[in-house]
Amino acid sequence: MKKTYLIIALTMVSELLIPKTAAAFSWPEGAALAQIVSALKQEIASAKALAKNAKSATPISATAYVAIDMVTGKVLLQKNPDIAYPIASVTKLMNAVVTLENNDKNKTVAVTDKMLKPEGTSPAIFKGLNITVGKLLQAALIQSTNDAAESLAYSVGKEKFIGLMNQKAKDLKMSKTAYYDASGLDKRNKSTANDLAKLLTYVRAQHPEILETTKKNDFWLPDKEGTLMKFRNMNDFYNYSAFLGGKTGYTPEARQTFASVFDVKSKPVAIVILRSANYQADTFKILKQLNK
Repeated sequence: MKKTYLIIALTMVSELLIPKTAAAFSWPEGAALAQIVSALKQEIASAKALAKNAKSATPISATAYVAIDMVTGKVLLQKNPDIAYPIASVTKLMNAVVTLENNDKNKTVAVTDKMLKPEGTSPAIFKGLNITVGKLLQAALIQSTNDAAESLAYSVGKEKFIGLMNQKAKDLKMSKTAYYDASGLDKRNKSTANDLAKLLTYVRAQHPEILETTKKNDFWLPDKEGTLMKFRNMNDFYNYSAFLGGKTGYTPEARQTFASVFDVKSKPVAIVILRSANYQADTFKILKQLNK
């Protein structure tokens, strides 16, 4: 086990090379080194957190969870799978689906004040920036940047976009799911573990690129001064070998949330966790039970 986490940590460190896109921007003296040092510290902290939570002996803290074999549809584990709870930034999975099905990844969006209103912003997304839908989508899925999610909604029309999210939920028979914003900050955004498993199944079948994006940790954009800013992957599982993709979330009302796909005994398994005190520890406990 210790060797596994050492490999994870070393792999994380190896990914901290300056991105290939760096040459396209002007770097203030010393900025590159400062960014890499900061990123390195974050990666080490992430690896330590994952290793610590893998050894947690406390009971599963989540109020609701489900684990479903995505090949057979068999429910492997569950607790309160049909009770709706706030889902926080797991909302961004549906945002990504609606974006890919109703927008053009190469379309350019001009960022406005309205798009920057939500909490959870990045200095690399600012008023007057012209940025593609594809890059906004990466920012929303990797670092869970709320202004990126909001910008995606406004690029289609905010009310129309939220309507499309709810219509897609209805199409997927996510009968206990409701969306009121595009980022997950609204506590009225609710779903169930079973409904989110349906969404994961659809994403895996129709938009696997969403899951692939959530595993990335090498996305950078320049701020106003041209300094490249790293978008840190908010999900520490991104470099875990069995992790096939997924999205985390947190608000005080939702607590920690997680909608994910893992490889379990060479099969894809959807694992959804809602209202958790520690989604990493809960996930490891579920994986341990599934791998018995």
